[in-house]
Amino acid sequence: MQVLHGIAASPGIAMGKLCVIDRHQTTVSEYPISSDTVIHETARLTQAIEITRIDLESLKSRLAETTGEAHLFFIEVHLMILADERLVAETTEIIRTGLINAEGALRRTLHRYREKFASINDPYLRERISDVETVIERVLRNMNGQVVEPFPQHNGHTILAAHDFSPADLLQIDRKNIKAIITEIGGRTSHTAILARALDLPAVMGVEGITDFLPDGVAVIVDGLSGTVHIDPDQETFQSSLSRKQHYEYVEYELLKSVPLPAVTLDGHEVHLLGNVEIPEEGSSVLKHGGSGVGLYRTEMLFMNRPDMPDEDEQLGLYRSMLQAVAPHPLTIRTLDAGGDKLLEGMDRSEEANPALGVRAIRLSLSMPDEFKKQLRAILRVSADGPVRIIFPMISGMEEVRAAKALLEEAKLELSASGIPFYSAIKVGVMIEIPAAVTLADLLAREVDFFSVGTNDLIQYTLAIDRSNEQLSHLYQPLHPAVLRSLRRIVQAAHGAGIPACLCGEMAGDPLYLPVLLGLGFDELSMGAWSILRVKQILRRCTLERAARIAEGCFAYSTAGEVEMYLKSQITMNVTESID
Repeated sequence: MQVLHGIAASPGIAMGKLCVIDRHQTTVSEYPISSDTVIHETARLTQAIEITRIDLESLKSRLAETTGEAHLFFIEVHLMILADERLVAETTEIIRTGLINAEGALRRTLHRYREKFASINDPYLRERISDVETVIERVLRNMNGQVVEPFPQHNGHTILAAHDFSPADLLQIDRKNIKAIITEIGGRTSHTAILARALDLPAVMGVEGITDFLPDGVAVIVDGLSGTVHIDPDQETFQSSLSRKQHYEYVEYELLKSVPLPAVTLDGHEVHLLGNVEIPEEGSSVLKHGGSGVGLYRTEMLFMNRPDMPDEDEQLGLYRSMLQAVAPHPLTIRTLDAGGDKLLEGMDRSEEANPALGVRAIRLSLSMPDEFKKQLRAILRVSADGPVRIIFPMISGMEEVRAAKALLEEAKLELSASGIPFYSAIKVGVMIEIPAAVTLADLLAREVDFFSVGTNDLIQYTLAIDRSNEQLSHLYQPLHPAVLRSLRRIVQAAHGAGIPACLCGEMAGDPLYLPVLLGLGFDELSMGAWSILRVKQILRRCTLERAARIAEGCFAYSTAGEVEMYLKSQITMNVTESID
């Protein structure tokens, strides 16, 4: 028996026979060419891109017939990447100046993209390189005359393994027979992982070399909870995995019973549990797991991997798809949170010495008011179809809020002049994620309709910790007294002004923190879909009065470690009291 380790990308445990799919990267030979053949190589490149476009359009039509319109966003993203004129321009320039063949030049372009994306701290955006790789891989296959075969069908309990799977691959599999997937690359925030979770397909990713040495037909256990893969398991491992599988499925079954139940404490206090999403496919998953809407819709994906900024109608189409996915529940849209370490391909901006503190988020949007108003108009237009809220990110002062609201009013006037309907009283909120906003929370609360706390950045900026730096990861402490005091101040300022306080960072999805966040008084918690039912389960076993005492007790300690020990002791005591 072998045990391989990877990334737990989609929860669940599955047993079956391994089937290795040839999804390896195309072998590319780079060789010199003469200046006389540059035009020929450039023509080969553009022809392969056109063939790939036709292939994707054909795939889009087939999937629309078999799976419906719900999942076609992934194909649209790939078509958008393919239409990027700079993909052709940069590769053509490499052909011309480097005097190398088209395949080699395209592979060099891909390396450049990889370097750019590797520098992004945000894991959601960093994983978008997988979409670029998928598209370029298709072009290379067409350039080499390799037919991109339709996804094969399988019988029986099958575990698929490949170097990588695209979202389109997953949409073509027979879900009755395919029980799990394993890949050599990818992570939890890749589009393939997001779709696997939406399809309830267990997945372990980042298992290096699994397609190179394992034969088809070998027995495999995929544990998408722990990120492990057991090859040819012995009887003891099989039985223990089967027990874990049964326990997990029983827990999920019991949790799903609470989907229609309200998210209220034992003493009747309601907290709205919402979802963080990036693509429409995640919206349906939020509702399936008992969420009451979307508390954070990240819009950055629409702005990446393209030469031009998206126009108003394109944005409207995507926002409308997301609203339809969560209807009739509310959708909270965060305006563009790009810049800094988050690439925005449609803009040429000078490099910054410290991009994390540079022109990003609301600062970037305010620096390009015409493009900002396109997004605001698109959001306003979709508000005519259902409940929609707006959040402005990375607010540091009153001037930014007022400037953003002024542009929103201009957008309203422009739509009114054109006779285009929208909800004029749309709710406007701000992200509280930097210390300046915490300090000014009482003033900001007078200007907006709600607060949304982004704890990922708030912790990072408060503690001066780069959370992607492995050497400092141990200092990234959600229970640090400075963080807790900031959260208390934010809620007090919000409630003092009569507006709700929402928290949408990773803290929201960890049941350990629920008593603290509940006790501090947060009205809404927004998290990944998979966490909603687990948080709801804890919430329904708490009382607000007990949570308030626990939260207050945290402020008696001076280190994050002491707070954590106290918190765990209180949770253990609460469980014991419930059993008694």
